[in-house]
Amino acid sequence: MGRAEDRVVIVTGAALGIGKATAEVFADEGARVALTDVLDDEGKEAARRIRDAGGEAQFWPMDVSVEEEVRDTFAEIHDHYERVDVLVNNAGISGVNLPTHEIEADDWKRVMDVNVMGVFYCTKHAIPYMKEAGAGSIINISSIYGLVGGPDVPPYHASKGAVRLMTKTDALLYAEDKIRVNSIHPGYIWTPMVENHLKKMGDVEEGKQQTAAMHPLGHMGKPEDIAYGVLYLASDEAKFVTGSELVIDGGYTAR
Repeated sequence: MGRAEDRVVIVTGAALGIGKATAEVFADEGARVALTDVLDDEGKEAARRIRDAGGEAQFWPMDVSVEEEVRDTFAEIHDHYERVDVLVNNAGISGVNLPTHEIEADDWKRVMDVNVMGVFYCTKHAIPYMKEAGAGSIINISSIYGLVGGPDVPPYHASKGAVRLMTKTDALLYAEDKIRVNSIHPGYIWTPMVENHLKKMGDVEEGKQQTAAMHPLGHMGKPEDIAYGVLYLASDEAKFVTGSELVIDGGYTAR
């Protein structure tokens, strides 16, 4: 029996990177996975690959920053699978890489709409289904920059700090409902988001080497490194874990 056998898992931002790897890991462990993303073609392909490998997965197009889409999509997922057990709030964007005083308000707000309001909307509309099921697990993907500062992408760092404390608040609010809420704080993981960030900075290969050297283990992580952490927090192995921060960063924040 898999570690997530028969559980219904919603993964946001599941078309690429950490979200895609997380959906694959859950499917391998027996879960029924609902993938959501704004990238339709990539999301459909990710779900198809899971099914071809023998897993159970369906894709729903959804923008986490639009509450009506979240509400309606989660209702469809619940109708399809008849329950919701796990929510992985993974969808996120990096935003503009400028000093705070040069950032336009609309650019700041866009990051907050996706990274913070998206977590709020998804949590808000998943909780009633988890209460109905009698238990649940929510895993919010924050960042090392929800724990420490950095001299770049201010809106991203601010949003991930917000996600960290939202996690702790909801862990306390819903503990009596047997709904556990935890956050994961990845270091630099080789994903399209990180690759695009390095492209904006200049030479990608040079940037990749420099970024890898920032981690005591000497390399960046892979999406599956985070996916297995998500699986642990969603499983019964973590039944006494809530309001916690799982740091998966190659030693970055240990300096």
